[in-house]
Amino acid sequence: MAGIYLHIPFCKKRCIYCDFFSTTRSEQKTAYIRALCRELTDREAYLEGEHIETIYLGGGTPSQLAKEDFEAIFSHIYKVYKVIPDAEITLEANPDDLTPEYISMLRTFPFNRISMGIQTFQDSTLKLLQRRHTAEQAIRAFQNCRTAGFRNISIDLMYGLPGETLASWKEDLKQALALHPEHISAYHLIYEEGTTLWQLREQHKLEEADEDLSVSLFGTLIDSLTAAGYEHYEISNFCLPGFHSRHNSSYWTEKKYLGCGPSAHSYNGTSRQWNVASLNEYIRGISNGNPTFEVEELDLYTRYNDFVITHIRTQWGMPLPKLRKQYGEELYKYCLRMATPHLQQGTLEIKNDTLKLTRKGVFISDGIMSDMLWVE
Repeated sequence: MAGIYLHIPFCKKRCIYCDFFSTTRSEQKTAYIRALCRELTDREAYLEGEHIETIYLGGGTPSQLAKEDFEAIFSHIYKVYKVIPDAEITLEANPDDLTPEYISMLRTFPFNRISMGIQTFQDSTLKLLQRRHTAEQAIRAFQNCRTAGFRNISIDLMYGLPGETLASWKEDLKQALALHPEHISAYHLIYEEGTTLWQLREQHKLEEADEDLSVSLFGTLIDSLTAAGYEHYEISNFCLPGFHSRHNSSYWTEKKYLGCGPSAHSYNGTSRQWNVASLNEYIRGISNGNPTFEVEELDLYTRYNDFVITHIRTQWGMPLPKLRKQYGEELYKYCLRMATPHLQQGTLEIKNDTLKLTRKGVFISDGIMSDMLWVE
């Protein structure tokens, strides 16, 4: 089984924190969709005939696409690839795009999961971040999706936002839980270099959340969601039982995936490949039959490092027998040696031959994973 990721780079306007590849040049959408469909066809052999169990349209803002765009995309996918009947098919969407009319149009396509970028229910913060929606619009969009029959809805939240307090974060979580989504992704705000947010901090117009507050916000997130019945199945992801993101989970369980569109990444088990992060170059290269991309062949040690990073971050952990079998005795012993201090400190544990983060370890997961990586 494998997955397909389609990068839809178009946005009405850029949020001040975003460093994903995107563009506001919507006049190029028709040429882009044509190139995207050609790439889907040209790269048919990449997944070696494996059946497709997940399709994910991310961005950018995929909810900027129109009916004819989706018609072109899905006709190419279903013509070229073998999509299983119960495939998870996700659309990332901005709340203000999700009008009843737009949602009704989406229901004519095989989408069965909506991932809604809400971020916060604080209107003043939404305005600061240059989000296009209000809290009221987000709530209404969610309810409209429910009314239209969507039974698998994910919402994105952010914490560590400028001016955020523990009290305002608790309000966000209370409102999120009142909606009862099947899935919640929650990410700490990152000040990425080159973004408007980064510049505002450098100019001392915004202040980054301090470490103590960040830890408190994360702890409150875990406590609130797990108390409400959500499984904390990956560092930033929570779901009601049976509703983990099958597509994102494929990234953490070594499944193959094809990424189409500018800046999209692909993985076939032995190498990683990523497209050029330029709309013009992407369209030109695909149209000329000479796409621009880079490839990284993965040696044993790189694959071991990927294994550590992807498995430790999930509730399923790192299966030690699999580690030993796939990467050999040397790396198996190295991993356990590097994990020993964390086992002694109670930030890692071994259960049923599986190495996992403890609740205490989740808070310092980046450092733990870094310690176990192979460094030449």
